Amino acid sequence: MTVPAFNSVAWFEFGSDQPERVKEFYGELFDWKYVLNTNTPGVTYHSVMTPGGQQPTGGVWESEGAFPNYAIFYVLVQDVAATVEHAERLGAEVLMAPVCDAAGFTFARLQDTAGSHFGVFSAPAL
Repeated sequence: MTVPAFNSVAWFEFGSDQPERVKEFYGELFDWKYVLNTNTPGVTYHSVMTPGGQQPTGGVWESEGAFPNYAIFYVLVQDVAATVEHAERLGAEVLMAPVCDAAGFTFARLQDTAGSHFGVFSAPAL
């Protein structure tokens, strides 16, 4: 298994009020498979398994209309809180403060100075 380098894009996510349509479209287009992820109680999230992949590389979140539909990327960082603070100093807006799921992943969502939405995350120590 290859571990992504810090500060590289290592995850993607779709947020949709029509997750079945998203999963059907990309499943047909790229032969993606989906596995229900239960790491965050109260959130319906499907991990994306790409062909030949040994682990998920993205996800589909069932937003239930809480947000406009979106597709974003996540950058793997060593320290989510420190990265969020640095991004704020550079002028970014925090859209979702750092949170940690039951598996130990920490993630946050930001808006850059040009208005683009992106995320950062860190993995639990092995």
